[in-house]
Amino acid sequence: METAAHILVVDDDHEIRTLLAEYLDANGFRTLMATNGSDMRKVLSETRVDLVVLDLTLPGEDGLTLCRNLRADSNIPVIMLTARGEPLDRILGLEMGADDYLSKPFEPRELFARIRSVLRRTQALPPNMASPEAQQIQFGHWTLDLIARHLVNHDGLVVALSGAEYRILKVFLDHPNRVLNRDQLLELTQGRESDPFDRSVDIQISRLRQKLGDDARTPVIIKTVRNEGYVLATAVTVES
Repeated sequence: METAAHILVVDDDHEIRTLLAEYLDANGFRTLMATNGSDMRKVLSETRVDLVVLDLTLPGEDGLTLCRNLRADSNIPVIMLTARGEPLDRILGLEMGADDYLSKPFEPRELFARIRSVLRRTQALPPNMASPEAQQIQFGHWTLDLIARHLVNHDGLVVALSGAEYRILKVFLDHPNRVLNRDQLLELTQGRESDPFDRSVDIQISRLRQKLGDDARTPVIIKTVRNEGYVLATAVTVES
């Protein structure tokens, strides 16, 4: 029997927490609640959590700080709740490692759809990706561990990846030396269409380049192809 996914809702608004918990529970999830960072850490230390819904504007430690700290030692997917009309909040949330974002106000069914989409992406490989037997992918001086979902360099240094960073790197590794535009990358990693102001792909690539030591001005691993998109410009080897 399939175990219900555990969703942690972190929001200081009692009405929002209760509304979301009732809706998500009624639709097959098990919902946990927290009002601030301290409560969130307590729940995470005591219970399995499959995804965190994190409000940006929390008292004390805000959502950006909590997301950054969570991402430092965990790959639990995060959906950030942001204020409508604040694109900077969405950009900062993605830079801190959030997997998706949703602007307030929103309908509970929209959050439900986003949660299902993120969980599908993080719990199962898309059908065009490497076979389940593959355990590592080598490229340049790096190895992507498909089991632990982190990077290892040639000196053995382990570099953690957020869920979003892992997915976009995996897409590049599945399509080496092929130019992928923003629409293709967004569809392959998030299962949704882009809008003209969506910078999420650029942000994730910028974060990946930093972790790979790939100079954004003259990158050699993930190159920018002017007016077309991005390309992983290195040989790739898949190992079982």
